[in-house]
Amino acid sequence: MALVEARDIVKIYPNGVLANDGVNLSVEQGEIHALVGENGAGKSTLVKVLYGLETPTSGTIQLRDKTVHISNPQAAIDLGIGMVHQNFMLVDSFSIAQNIVLGQETTTLGGLALDRQKAISDTEALSEQYGLFVEPAARVDTVPVGMRQRVEILKALYRGAEILILDEPTAVLTPRETKDLFNAVRNLVAEGKTVIFITHKLREVMEISDRVTVMRDARNVGTVVTAETSEAELARMMVGREVFMVVDKPPVEHGQPVLEVRHVTYINETGRTLLHNASFNVYESEILGVAGVEGNGQTELVEVLTGLRAATGGGIASVDGRSVLGYGPRKVREAHVAHIPEDRLTNGVSVMTTINDNLIVDRYYRTPFTRLGMLDLNAITENGNTLVKQFDILTPSGELPVGSLSGGNMQKVVLARELSSSPRLLIAAQPTRGVDIGAIEYIHQQLVDKRTDGLAILLISADLQEVMKLSDRIMVMYNGEIVGVFPNTPDLTEEKLGLYMLGAERQPAAEMEQYL
Repeated sequence: MALVEARDIVKIYPNGVLANDGVNLSVEQGEIHALVGENGAGKSTLVKVLYGLETPTSGTIQLRDKTVHISNPQAAIDLGIGMVHQNFMLVDSFSIAQNIVLGQETTTLGGLALDRQKAISDTEALSEQYGLFVEPAARVDTVPVGMRQRVEILKALYRGAEILILDEPTAVLTPRETKDLFNAVRNLVAEGKTVIFITHKLREVMEISDRVTVMRDARNVGTVVTAETSEAELARMMVGREVFMVVDKPPVEHGQPVLEVRHVTYINETGRTLLHNASFNVYESEILGVAGVEGNGQTELVEVLTGLRAATGGGIASVDGRSVLGYGPRKVREAHVAHIPEDRLTNGVSVMTTINDNLIVDRYYRTPFTRLGMLDLNAITENGNTLVKQFDILTPSGELPVGSLSGGNMQKVVLARELSSSPRLLIAAQPTRGVDIGAIEYIHQQLVDKRTDGLAILLISADLQEVMKLSDRIMVMYNGEIVGVFPNTPDLTEEKLGLYMLGAERQPAAEMEQYL
């Protein structure tokens, strides 16, 4: 008998989007059940229905063979269903113990004060029971990401969760933290808990799960026993076609330095140093990957180099000898720098504007798109038709708003615009974030092909597997500093990089210098 079942779940949003179309999910007691699918496949909507964040248009949920109505998250919690969201929901200024008991506190002084010692002792007992180490008295904003995630899990367990939904739980973890999480998940199952595990990392699915349900186009297309399938088969089920997950990356000698950065620092308005003394080169025909847990200066580095924010202090940054530091985005682009931003909706596209216009938004003022002070609409349309075909952007017309595209095709618009600008340097920040496996395959090959053709690429990604797959050299950032630079050789492991990402190791300056 299944512990929890979703039967024929249909969810139609007010705007007419069909997010779930007769979805079925059956999770057994004491298993780790993975839920995978491309973005927009409907998996997030399904788990929101299970947790009471969404109300299904039709269909039922069975818990221990009884129909239940989950109208809100509190109803889910009361039924023993907990959820750890990808974006943590913690109060940064509170201690770990305060976060865990929040809303269910034991009080003193007639209800006027929190019994802090009871909160700490309860946290310690729960932490020991499930093997989830935390520091109860520490403030949340002072502890590593991996510990914050353990806090979220303990918070759900404190409220009596028997079924735990983990939504993209390894998205911001180092390899060491991922390994610790997997050990903790196995401990939970050994204690009788049941886990629904959502991830896009198929290697993790194969390592941690017992069974896998695959979703595509708002439906589930099958449930398989993990030991009886493969990454390639899961990818085929997700996309509906064969997916080649290996990038053709021929060896190539790098050329002259294109980007030269020396002693670049950024201090924010509160006086906090977010980027400290960054120095490195990016060469022709190479991909320099930047590894690090998100929030360690990568965003500030990208935005300083692309003109989106001003560096503070001395320092220089030049492209082919031409300074780009302290100039706005247009001047940086005119130095032949292209930029794939980490948030395409904020800095990458204008969703209400046509695909064709998005493809020339950085060059509309130049010929052939402007003649005698007027836009040449024929040239804009012709450019759009060419790039839509060249970059395989799935759309019936370039005159449609870019917001009508899927995430993967929207990212292809950004990629098409940037790579068609004749760049010398491409700064690619999270280039495959929020896109499906098919689009990831395409984007990876495009980046490697351009590198082989001579382009210098600075790749910033929170996905360490992506960094190791594409990069020729890897630079690690921790707490705003560069703490190591390594050639991407077969003996460089995720575990080794993870130690630098956590700040546990730091490369000697003389050794780092030889790899810059």
